[in-house]
Amino acid sequence: MSRSPEDISRRKRRTARVVLAAGLVAALSATGVAPVLADEPTPGGAPPASAKPGKHAGDKLGAADAKLLAEAKAEGDKTITMMVAAQPGSTDRVADTLDAVEGASVGRTYDKLGYVHATVPIARADQAIGAAKRMSDVHGIDLKHEIKLPDPTPGADAVRGGASAKAGSYPAPDKNTPARNPYQPAHETGAVDFVKQNPRADGRGVTIGVIDSGVDLAHPALQKTTTGERKIVDWVTATDPITDNDGTWRPMTTNVSGPSFSYQGRTYTAPAGAYQVSRFQEKITDGGPDGSDYHGDVNRDGDKTDSWALLYDAAKGTVRVDLNDNGDFTDDTPMKPYRDGFQVGYFGTDGPKTPVAERSPFVVEIRKDVPLDPLGGSNVGKKADFVNVGIIESEHGTHVAGITAANKLFGGKMNGAAPGAKIVSSRACSWSGGCTNVALTEGMIDLVTKRGVDIVNMSIGGLPPLNDGNNARSELYTRLIDTYGVQLVISAGNSGPGANTIGDRSLADKAISVGAGVSKET
Repeated sequence: MSRSPEDISRRKRRTARVVLAAGLVAALSATGVAPVLADEPTPGGAPPASAKPGKHAGDKLGAADAKLLAEAKAEGDKTITMMVAAQPGSTDRVADTLDAVEGASVGRTYDKLGYVHATVPIARADQAIGAAKRMSDVHGIDLKHEIKLPDPTPGADAVRGGASAKAGSYPAPDKNTPARNPYQPAHETGAVDFVKQNPRADGRGVTIGVIDSGVDLAHPALQKTTTGERKIVDWVTATDPITDNDGTWRPMTTNVSGPSFSYQGRTYTAPAGAYQVSRFQEKITDGGPDGSDYHGDVNRDGDKTDSWALLYDAAKGTVRVDLNDNGDFTDDTPMKPYRDGFQVGYFGTDGPKTPVAERSPFVVEIRKDVPLDPLGGSNVGKKADFVNVGIIESEHGTHVAGITAANKLFGGKMNGAAPGAKIVSSRACSWSGGCTNVALTEGMIDLVTKRGVDIVNMSIGGLPPLNDGNNARSELYTRLIDTYGVQLVISAGNSGPGANTIGDRSLADKAISVGAGVSKET
């Protein structure tokens, strides 16, 4: 059986001071006292009494997901990935049922939440879905699909190719921009006045999980909190190393040893010891005109041809990156995952005479024993460790983190709604310009159960044909709130006003759905 169930232990949660503050994001995490909209976490981690009973088999895969399946078949996809919301405590039974389907691979499971992730061959999809639907333990099934990120730039609401609006009369923001301003209108929600009246209620003591395209570790306003503490305290990648086609995840399957070895026709030098090696290529970030901000040029040197060898020491849990591409790992610092020492590397070199930073920050992450079954063939039944090169996909996540918790934007008095709060960044988006519902859900689960966050923000929408919240992910989000006492604040999206225009992600029963407003000033 090829699965990696994770036993999620319940941790004590401190009460976060929260207030409804910023328009799009979870700025409610910071500036006042508001109750988390959850039932009290249940003793011993037992599932809440409000867990929904099993639906009729015909209701468990909605029409939108049935359409996704039909499209996958028509397009000749080899596999589909499904996420299942089951009765908490039943995941072993559900996983066994899906694993019995020929060619199926069961990935992450969270028994306390009733979550099961499985990838099955497209030829066996009906069999797997049918078997799951017949189980009374199964409440809902969602198929993986991508949700495109909104563009946060000022001209994003214009029709492509259309005429631009006339320039406004506002000067560009700078260090002299006051806290009340039209660029970051936290004053319209009362956040600026609240913090002025209660200067210690600025988010300090609160950690916000931001699941998005990744937060820029080098952004000047995201370095320190108002109390001088580190702002970004963890940075992880939520995409699947195999099924999301995210080339920043590198399989560590080639064994080598120092002090010298050959790899891909080149000789490398390394300290004595046993390692595994792979290579990260910048061109994987080229997702076309609507894709990643890098457009294939991670070190910003004007081409898309650069690559860097990675040397993984499984025993020590470290990764060396041959940043200067000289074939010598002895002059590269061993890096651990970000929260284990806050190590940050950089691709490229910054030009001090330019107004932008040319170099790109990155971190590393290690995911052990990933089942290789979705690759098929001789990989079935095998596992491998993967190393991730953690870089942002686009500016959207930094834009969101800034609205939420920036401190001293442009070096002045302009702040996010909760400048004293800390941030955990989780990148759930890949290189085509969007995030999958599976990565968003698993990233949300990881933030709540493993990263010590008090509140989670997700500013990503999406509108299915029937936007009723009757799906697996909505049930899972509600369980996260009930079981762990962590509030989820989710964007209502950029559509509307009108019927069926509230973003699908925000329709879970107890999530806070945050809409946007526009005033004359902004």
